[in-house]
Amino acid sequence: MSQYIVLAKFTDEGVKNMKEFPKQMEAADQKAKAAGLKVTRYFTLGEYDIVVLVEAPSDEVLARVAVGISSQGHVRLQTMRAFTRAEFLKIV
Repeated sequence: MSQYIVLAKFTDEGVKNMKEFPKQMEAADQKAKAAGLKVTRYFTLGEYDIVVLVEAPSDEVLARVAVGISSQGHVRLQTMRAFTRAEFLKIV
């Protein structure tokens, strides 16, 4: 499994519909689980509203789920591939 860090910001539409967010989050969690993703979510103060740590079977699987979530228009995502120390040492 590959690791990723996903940074999310609410869009204006997301802020306007904040009361719907718990349902949207549950739907996103179901899609992630069905795709084989392991998700840990943190709500943050500052430039980003949410930081998500994700384990996914591949870049393609994560991209498919992320595009589906982004296309709803409530959050903007920035996704970064993260490497463990051991993975990084193999690279260098």
